[in-house]
Amino acid sequence: MRKKFSVLISKKIKKFNKKIKIPGDKSCSIRALLFASQCIGVSKIKNLLESEDVINCINALKKSLGVIIAKKKKIYEVYGNGLGSFKIKKKLTKIYVGNSGTSARLLSGLLSTQPGKFYLYGDKSMNKRDFTRVKKPLEKVGAFFYPKNKKTLPLTIEGTNMPLAQRHVEDRGSAQVKSLILMSALSTPGITSVEEKKISRNHTELFLKEINADIKVKKLRKGNLISLRGQKNIYGFNYSVGSDPSSAAFLIAITLLTPGSKIIIDNVLCNDTRIFFLKILKKVNAKIKITNLRKSSGESIGSITAYSSKLKPIVISKDIGKIIDELPILFVIAALTKGTSKFKNVGDLKNKESNRLLESKKILSQAGIKCKMTKNDMVIYGTNKIDSINKFILSKTKGDHRICMSALILSLATGIETKIENFETVNTSFPGFISLIKNLGGKVAIK
Repeated sequence: MRKKFSVLISKKIKKFNKKIKIPGDKSCSIRALLFASQCIGVSKIKNLLESEDVINCINALKKSLGVIIAKKKKIYEVYGNGLGSFKIKKKLTKIYVGNSGTSARLLSGLLSTQPGKFYLYGDKSMNKRDFTRVKKPLEKVGAFFYPKNKKTLPLTIEGTNMPLAQRHVEDRGSAQVKSLILMSALSTPGITSVEEKKISRNHTELFLKEINADIKVKKLRKGNLISLRGQKNIYGFNYSVGSDPSSAAFLIAITLLTPGSKIIIDNVLCNDTRIFFLKILKKVNAKIKITNLRKSSGESIGSITAYSSKLKPIVISKDIGKIIDELPILFVIAALTKGTSKFKNVGDLKNKESNRLLESKKILSQAGIKCKMTKNDMVIYGTNKIDSINKFILSKTKGDHRICMSALILSLATGIETKIENFETVNTSFPGFISLIKNLGGKVAIK
């Protein structure tokens, strides 16, 4: 059980000029581990994110499913035995995923084609999140979920030894639903296809191409058609994880909002489906540039430089799946930018670690920012003149790392005295976040 703690902020951050490094990307780290478990031979992974979510994924593979994983000189080595090679010793295998929704969903894809029964459960926050969109496509493959009508974890998954290929239409832009279907397709005979109407993160497709899986991606007039022929052996690989752009977003935000500041972040994952938030910010006058762009392990990597900027209001209504993790910090940027910002079709935020629409509104309202929230939209009436006197923000966050970090950035940018409870949840995605903020000059007290 991790130790709970709160953070206190009472002073506005001063201008800074720093060059920093941030940890590896969470999405790619978890995918690398899961794919390596299905390969024949040894896979070597550099710059793996050592956050709680990733460690829980490692423990699920090692302790519950018999995969040998060793760390040697900062490189993780995963010893795979091929498709469907998890070692099952009990009639019911218990698998704990902590707060990692990515691990829970993608691992379910692999378990759906592995004969056996698996009891999947997470922490208090994870066990509240809807699992319906995981169950439905995997039931078509031939897996069973018990209790039958239960929508959340804990759930028992019974994998099948006779999986069926399927054609899935993904119209909500979920990279994880797309990915779990492709995970199940690895051990499924025939061709499994996913038609994505809304383009989402494509790490899974790029990874499968990199390790020579039989995958094809065809561009459609609207979206993509992804096809994977299953039961082809894949082999051990070398992979270097780029730094997480979703984590970089918080540091870019405080730079944009702090006059006279500059930051350089090296070795950042610059996949087009992950830097949409940068494109949005550039449209509203943010001074941001990407340099030294190159390919590494099938992904685009580069250095991001950001400068303090006088921004315009933000208006977004499409491609929400590309910025789902960055929306809470974009809300903070919008709140501190003069004018009316409009975020449409963002209802999926209600289904994350917390109801991120509601939690963001609570924090901004305490700072004196007027917000209007509907079922799927958020309107923020921003101001660049915030009076911090006689204001206090209390964020209870309900176990949501991105709400925690967004509240901290809001406090540092405004100087409003703030207490953020359950800040230990930040370690699920961004270990070392407080140290980096202190390196920039932010005054943060831990209680």
